[in-house]
Amino acid sequence: MNHQHDGHESPPSFWSSRYAIGLVVIGGVAAYFLLTEHLAHVVGALPFLLLLACPLMHIFMHGGHGGHGGHGGHGGHGQSKPDAKKTTESRNEGDSR
Repeated sequence: MNHQHDGHESPPSFWSSRYAIGLVVIGGVAAYFLLTEHLAHVVGALPFLLLLACPLMHIFMHGGHGGHGGHGGHGGHGQSKPDAKKTTESRNEGDSR
């Protein structure tokens, strides 16, 4: 008799619980009232938020230094890709038979 029990079930995610849905709804209502009551302050800060977005995008979207492939042999990061000509030739060989 083989009895396999999957006792290693992960607990449900917080974001799928009722508390998370309530938190999102309350946060949305608070954001709405803050924006409607303080719109002049938010509009005044928009140019600064735009300038702040540039360094934040560089920090979070580039993935750190050294992740740029294709810089041609700098520390082994720019490894060459297989030649497109070779892959095309191998495809053509299969067609000619």
